[in-house]
Amino acid sequence: MTSPTNGRPRLRTWAALAVLATTCGVVTATGQPASAAATGPITGLAGKCIGAAGGRTANGTAIDLYSCVGDPTQQWTLPGDGTIRTAGKCMDVAGAGTTDGTKVQLWDCNGTSAQQWVHTGSRDLVNPHANKCLDLTGASSADLTVTQIWTCTGGANQKWNVPGGSTPPAPGGFVVSETQFNQMFPNRNGFYSYSGLVAAMSAYPQFTTSGSDTVRRQEAAAFLANVNHETGGLMYVVELNTANYPNYCDWGQPYGCPAGQAAYYGRGPLQLSWNFNYKAAGDALGLNLLGNPWLVQNDSAVAWKTGLWFWMTSTGAGRMTGHDAMVNSAGFGETIRTINGSLECNGANPGQVQSRVDAYQRFTQILGVPAGGNLYC
Repeated sequence: MTSPTNGRPRLRTWAALAVLATTCGVVTATGQPASAAATGPITGLAGKCIGAAGGRTANGTAIDLYSCVGDPTQQWTLPGDGTIRTAGKCMDVAGAGTTDGTKVQLWDCNGTSAQQWVHTGSRDLVNPHANKCLDLTGASSADLTVTQIWTCTGGANQKWNVPGGSTPPAPGGFVVSETQFNQMFPNRNGFYSYSGLVAAMSAYPQFTTSGSDTVRRQEAAAFLANVNHETGGLMYVVELNTANYPNYCDWGQPYGCPAGQAAYYGRGPLQLSWNFNYKAAGDALGLNLLGNPWLVQNDSAVAWKTGLWFWMTSTGAGRMTGHDAMVNSAGFGETIRTINGSLECNGANPGQVQSRVDAYQRFTQILGVPAGGNLYC
């Protein structure tokens, strides 16, 4: 973490470990398929069902919306492998297309990415290959309205109730479900609990609650992607290189280092370090972190709060907070600049930047939203 006070970066002693813990290269589509072998109707606008146009089952038959009439093709099975099936065929994106308006149809199940779907916590049905949502053309609820894929907007015409599927988060709830969180961090240290993160959000209620549903999920993905990089996939609570511990005390500050010369090493999801950062975070959160920095490594909610404090309030080495970068569509790259731009951006360490971008793209796919532009710094 870069100091919000003077721009001095924290020395990353285990950055290579974070890179190894992050998937690199081509992002594999992942998500949360519905429960195995769940069968029933898929309903959308006006409580109507989707099914094969005219009840036909030939390859290429459009999938459209009409009143729930018990048509056999309105009964869909979600076997838990990411496909959605009826009449022995799969819901398919025509030609494996990725452009807005591409037809959604029935086709023989073939195991391709065109037939993979993720039902998100906000009830979007996302094709991760295209990174777009199942959409009702023209946002119409009229009978025979055909389906297509379209950029995810959070609109009601992209909300679907599926058999055995997830439900939207409760009002005021976190846009990342616990299942999705565990999927993002399969090897996490138990200290970094989902409940601790949710509890910490009370300190900054604007976190992931500003803008459209897509923006809120992009912000969550961006924060967690940077956290992933800083902690090697939420594995590390404290900085690994103990030889660096004495280096984070700035005796030039009037309050000094009351917890000791070597007490202000990196801790928590964004590796809070330096005595002046502990002082500033503690003052903001109403905690004596200057005197008791060990709270950050002993209390999950406190640790998460320090990460949110930096994300929501500090411009670090950049021009805006991480929160503002995502809410104002500046792009994920600006969050990297804020957190560690002095050591990574402008070609300083492209491998570290790529590690963060890879995680962000993976997490946006899990949350069923596009990554957006300006990914690099």
